[in-house]
Amino acid sequence: MNKSILTTAAIAALLLTSCNSTKKTTNDLAVQTPIVTTLDLTKVDNDKVPVIINPGRFTVEKVTYRLPRVVQGTYSVSDFGKYVDSFKALDYEGNELEATKVDTNTWEIKNAQKLEKVTYLVNDTFDMEVSGGIGGETPFSPAGTNIEPTNYVLNLHGFVGYFDSLKNNQYKLDVVSPTNFKRTSALQEVGTKTSEDGSTLTSSYFAPRYFDITDNPMFYGNLDVEEFKVGDIKIVLSVYSPNKKHSAEKIKAVMEKMMQAQKAYLGSVNSTARYDIYLYLSDGTEKAPKGFGALEHHTSTVVVLPEAMPDEALAKSMIDVVSHEFFHIVTPLSVHSEDVHYFDYNQPTFSKHLWMYEGITEYFATLFQVNQGLVTEDEFYSKIMGKIKTASSMNDSMSFTKMSENVLEEPYASQYYNVYQKGALIGMCIDILMREESNGDRGVLSLMKELSLKYGKNKPFEDDKLIEEITEMTYPSIGAFLNTHVVGGTPINYNEFFAKAGLMLNESKVKTNYIQNNGAIIVRPDQATQTIRFTEAVKDNSFWAENGAQPNDAIKEVDGIAVTKENANQVFTKMFMWQPGNEVEVKLERDGKEVVIKTTLTQSYTKGTSLKDNPNATQKQKELRKAWLKG
Repeated sequence: MNKSILTTAAIAALLLTSCNSTKKTTNDLAVQTPIVTTLDLTKVDNDKVPVIINPGRFTVEKVTYRLPRVVQGTYSVSDFGKYVDSFKALDYEGNELEATKVDTNTWEIKNAQKLEKVTYLVNDTFDMEVSGGIGGETPFSPAGTNIEPTNYVLNLHGFVGYFDSLKNNQYKLDVVSPTNFKRTSALQEVGTKTSEDGSTLTSSYFAPRYFDITDNPMFYGNLDVEEFKVGDIKIVLSVYSPNKKHSAEKIKAVMEKMMQAQKAYLGSVNSTARYDIYLYLSDGTEKAPKGFGALEHHTSTVVVLPEAMPDEALAKSMIDVVSHEFFHIVTPLSVHSEDVHYFDYNQPTFSKHLWMYEGITEYFATLFQVNQGLVTEDEFYSKIMGKIKTASSMNDSMSFTKMSENVLEEPYASQYYNVYQKGALIGMCIDILMREESNGDRGVLSLMKELSLKYGKNKPFEDDKLIEEITEMTYPSIGAFLNTHVVGGTPINYNEFFAKAGLMLNESKVKTNYIQNNGAIIVRPDQATQTIRFTEAVKDNSFWAENGAQPNDAIKEVDGIAVTKENANQVFTKMFMWQPGNEVEVKLERDGKEVVIKTTLTQSYTKGTSLKDNPNATQKQKELRKAWLKG
């Protein structure tokens, strides 16, 4: 599901308080008539793509057409209907039928027996991010859309809607594009046709139902594309780097090494024949996307990151976000609830088990790296301690199942980011408990494999029965843990679990970056002055303390760029990527006076708690640790 890089999520949280056959109108009987849909990228007008929907002939007086209000994996309201203009319902004579816009995402069409097609124009969401969108917030960038001469990010849920009665109908999707465009999509291509003058190409795709439209994004344009194999899975990497700063070939080397390690870790789990990675690199201009991270689909992921990232930083971010998304082939692709399987795009209900969908997925993405030797044990421990630090700054006594089930509402929505922190730690605790109970033979990965065999992608589990089933499949201690710390709100004493693995906490000086202290953000918004200021924690960040920064200093300018509410996300993301040795200039305001820090970056440190081996660990504890990290 949507995976944000830490800085973006944390700072954002701070700054944002042609078939005419007759069809039935029931889902079960309407699946044989394809809905013919056309997106014409060669007829973009004023940055809007024309869309045509031909549903075939209706036998009822009134039908309802919708764009998604919420899409799977985002856990937030996107309102893609906001981006639709010039909506028309046309009869077989070309005359307009009465079409009433009922709400942001819904149109009711009368005299539907005469309806031949629906036409409308679609704005992209990337352009709207700087202004907060049309009438509110915009979708998370990797769930959004882009329309520009050299690149189209076609998250199809932003272009193609559904008739309430026909969500299970097949779709035939035609995309018209210039012949010189590259195009990638995991959606099944069933044919192509070149125009007589050779200037345009129509690619035809098949989707078994509306879910497959929303679950298979596309990239079109001046793309850099590479392919490789991981076991029997074909990986397709599509990169759009507007200034050609990064290449698919270089990123492929990082992805191939990482995904080979993931496949080795997963073993027999192999639920897809193809997996697509779509990487859009934002050039930081006014209309470029600002929300950095990734959105998971069942067999692909869309990633948005800054183009300005150095190669090493980009590689690290791609490892973090793509490894998380690729592990979603386990859950929710193979293990998911009825809420996921029968998703309602307008009024969705949510599963109680984000601790599993996102938390265990994030845990796998962290653990496999030490399991496969991509990071050291100390680096793994550091990531775990960072998650504990971040989780402790959130509501640690909130029921995770209650938060998951009510994730669109406050006070739960603002706690969503904790699924990547405490959710992963829940997975770690279950893993250690299972290793202890089984003398090292079973862990959370084996549990997920067993659940995959029991259910699979076509059979959802009952949400209210999952914990009971897991308890029966594992041990009473697992059920007790879940009921106490996941259903209940009792905070977890992580020291108890570390002790089982022969580890202990140690107070020490730890490396940190320039906007965090060991995972904790050291800046805050000041709503009264619309500025960003240092918190008291700046005193414990060695770089800023040594250079004279003080609590409550307003950050006015960074490397010549004035910090505003609109660009703060970009500025602080760049600061997150600062490396020792770089020259920087930061202008602060303190009591109405300007303070300038112009210097060469040195490594910053802070006080922190780290994990280390307990010299008095027993042999049994050492063996459990080995099974946990390398089993």
